[in-house]
Amino acid sequence: MRQFTSHDVVALTGITPRQLQWWDERGIVVPAREGHRRLYSLEDVTEVSVICQLRERGFSLQRVRKVMRFLQRELGKRLVETVSGSSEYHLLTDGHSLYLETSARQIVDILKNSRQPLLAICLSDTVRQVRAVIRSNRKSSKSVKSAHFLPKKKKRAS
Repeated sequence: MRQFTSHDVVALTGITPRQLQWWDERGIVVPAREGHRRLYSLEDVTEVSVICQLRERGFSLQRVRKVMRFLQRELGKRLVETVSGSSEYHLLTDGHSLYLETSARQIVDILKNSRQPLLAICLSDTVRQVRAVIRSNRKSSKSVKSAHFLPKKKKRAS
């Protein structure tokens, strides 16, 4: 089982070291410990990536916690363990309700019946992205290169 240091997770996701530490302190993503070092599993890195996507889309940390608890409750295990192979998991929310869907028909039905805009995140794509970046880093070198899962924010002209 591969483990990633805080430095690796920062390089992979674009999160700041302080944010990562704060998430650990608040119990949002809790890595294993080896002395003072935090060691993240593939599951942890995947969850950090999903949380980064939610934060990029304006979710508060309180809302992120609710989403992560919802996913753990619905899936019954860690995200990366559930989302594998050809499965397609989509998280949809209107800001109040959360939906975890695996069928395109279910997603269309939710969209049709929604009275307000919905945010959709393809959890399967996130897991595949994490695995692909880690695989490509393994092939090119043993250390994790800076390969953010999320696009960097564009700076606005003043």
